[in-house]
Amino acid sequence: MSNDKPIVRREDGRLIRGRGRFVDDEGSRALHCKLVRSPYAHARILGMDTSRAESLPGVACVLTGAEVRELTNRFPQMAPEPTSRISDYCMATERVRFQGEPVAAVVATSAAIASDGVELVRVDYDPLPVVVDAVASLGVDAPILHDESGTNQTWGSLFDWGDVDGAFDSADVVVEIDRLKFHRFSSTPLEGFAGLVTWEPTGRVDMLCNLIQPGVAMKFIAPALRISPEQLRIRTQDIGGGFGIKQNLYPYLMIAALCSRKVGYRPVKWIEERREHLQGSAHGNERTFLDIRVALTADGEITAVDARHVDDCGAYPRYEPLGAVIWSQVAPASYRLQNLRVDFRQAMTNKCPVGPNRGFSRMQNVWFLERVIDICAHEMGIAPDVMRKRNYVPEMPWTTPNGCVYDSGDYGAMLEMAKDLIGWDDWIAKRDAWRAEGRIVGIGIGTALDSGTNNFGQSRIVNPNSPLSGNSEVANVRLGVDGTVTVSVGSVPQGQSHETIAAQVVGQELGISSDLVLVAIGFDSERMSHNNHSGTYASQFAVTSLGAIHGAVEKLREELLRAGSYFLGQPAETLRVGTFDGVASVAAPDGQSVSLARISNLVNAQSAELPPELMDVSLNCRHVYRAPFQVPDIEKKFGNLTLTYAAQVHVAVIELDPLTYNIHVHDYSIVDDCGKVINHQIVKGQVIGAAAHGFGAALMECLKYDEAGNLLTATFSDYCPLTIMNMPNLHYGNRESPSPFTYNGAKGMGEGGGGPIFAISSALQDAVATTGMRLDQSHYSPSDIHALLSGTAERRGAKVSMTVRAPSREPLPA
Repeated sequence: MSNDKPIVRREDGRLIRGRGRFVDDEGSRALHCKLVRSPYAHARILGMDTSRAESLPGVACVLTGAEVRELTNRFPQMAPEPTSRISDYCMATERVRFQGEPVAAVVATSAAIASDGVELVRVDYDPLPVVVDAVASLGVDAPILHDESGTNQTWGSLFDWGDVDGAFDSADVVVEIDRLKFHRFSSTPLEGFAGLVTWEPTGRVDMLCNLIQPGVAMKFIAPALRISPEQLRIRTQDIGGGFGIKQNLYPYLMIAALCSRKVGYRPVKWIEERREHLQGSAHGNERTFLDIRVALTADGEITAVDARHVDDCGAYPRYEPLGAVIWSQVAPASYRLQNLRVDFRQAMTNKCPVGPNRGFSRMQNVWFLERVIDICAHEMGIAPDVMRKRNYVPEMPWTTPNGCVYDSGDYGAMLEMAKDLIGWDDWIAKRDAWRAEGRIVGIGIGTALDSGTNNFGQSRIVNPNSPLSGNSEVANVRLGVDGTVTVSVGSVPQGQSHETIAAQVVGQELGISSDLVLVAIGFDSERMSHNNHSGTYASQFAVTSLGAIHGAVEKLREELLRAGSYFLGQPAETLRVGTFDGVASVAAPDGQSVSLARISNLVNAQSAELPPELMDVSLNCRHVYRAPFQVPDIEKKFGNLTLTYAAQVHVAVIELDPLTYNIHVHDYSIVDDCGKVINHQIVKGQVIGAAAHGFGAALMECLKYDEAGNLLTATFSDYCPLTIMNMPNLHYGNRESPSPFTYNGAKGMGEGGGGPIFAISSALQDAVATTGMRLDQSHYSPSDIHALLSGTAERRGAKVSMTVRAPSREPLPA
């Protein structure tokens, strides 16, 4: 019989004891690479003197941008013309475009000597005009970052669904908001970017790294290195967090590869330092929302939204402009909005390129609509919880105006559960009493969506020639001669407990102990099952990876039953695989059984005794799971862009300290719905981990640049990442609404959706609502809040106006 109880994390045993295997644990005989980075945000490289570094004892070589230009091709671009023309190499060749961009690499026998060598490289720069604001970057007078494209816009288009004009013509209320701004931050994983690369004399390139989306990255790396993808081996082991941004590791892996070839095919290791990570790895998207118009009924139902969105992707698009369409996976957020118009533009600026940071692109859009909900609620005098319940998506499945299908859930019920967890009515009374005493207190709500298993066909919306569509994953399940089952899958775990979950699921589906299930750790493009969709991203392991494992297990089960029929002399359809009398076996109704180990020995070690009907049995079964997607309608930008929609509702109670203007979180609740829960312990851990990222972004973390493009938060002392000391206590609840679109009812939920950013923004707005301010930022530092409340801020929130017409029906009570 199967054991349906979730098992404890099997990864913890080795990781807690310091027995994990990370990139920096390998390559004891490797050379070490350090990078010379530009101190300027925008400048021409007039010359470079590497002679002093090259003469330093222990230095093996110095690689320059001029060599990179000669030895490699430009990176392929996701964007179409004219952005596809830009010269994007793994290292600056003639011009630097952001502070921290690599201009040379020094390779030496130790990291310390390589660092000394970096100090000896002399670079002559000619500074150029800088643009750090995305809206300004699209202006006619802005300096152009890439002359080849002639524009700073990577991509732009109008998204127009439903009858927006008709909804505004018939609206009872129109609210206008001039601007909202989502800030730039990153997830700063415990382990930075890292690679151990060997270019072998045969032309084969081996990369041990912590890249998290190797299937797609191979399409960038191989052509740029002028090799076949079949000559490229990408491997991973344990990874100390990824959170999306490690997809942008590939330029640094290329630098290490070129260095390896230059030093005579020796392995070269590059380990990113924390300052480098903050300055030059990948940041999350910042986005500005302009000229916002909202059409409503008299009782607060939003009937249309019209706005301009300007996204900042930094100095190079790289993974972008996929974010310019991925936001539309959650176009109306959790609301039944059917008429939506967005003029979306993405701009390049002299800042670090962005990467698909946790909640990539969708988090920004959901925050925007959550702010719209709160601002409209305050303008109309409707309680924020009531406003949400009047606008939440009703019964599911539900199709958004752009063709995405929300699979299951009840957001209203989740909100009520989250309110109950903190004692909503008591807090409302306490808030009002404290306000009467002069305290600045607020209660806020955030509804987050975590769309999982993306349809790469949406890339055709930004570039009809994109080589990707759909989504899939590959798994292999093999029965060993001792009766153990070995599983490999194309995922790249970075703390999500894939080893535990795979063992648990295989054990349950075969009815055997999970202790008999061995899971291959990491990814290996040469020796493990994978395809070009493989990796860990887009909250998809529970769907694609487990879907592939499930399919492979079913094939293995069918082979075991056929073999069992031979041993037991009974029809295969009458037999079962499971644990009988403590042994993993195939059993018949009459009690006869044959162990899996005995079956495996016959197939794998005694082939001369195999009967003819079992000659095709291998007990080594591979399966490809393919998500049921079609390519979207490119012109209409219409289609199902993702498969599942996990949701979270967050409720926050905050107070502003009157002396320091710090935000103190008094109480907080989270209710999660990720479909059928596979392992409650792991789900709760993922929810709390995602919440920690959200709290950090909302309360502390912001990547700030000055007008010259200098990063002002280049160390943890300035960036101030969240620690356990800053993490508030949480009340956690879970509701299950199984997805009808997955074999197991599960939904992907690893990214989390950014809920604390929404809830803290909502609570801060509630705290200052009596001042008449409508807050327009996703992040406020204590000094920002002091400036707002003291009246010294240049901008005191969004400019909001409301026009009320004769209502078309009697409004509901507020």
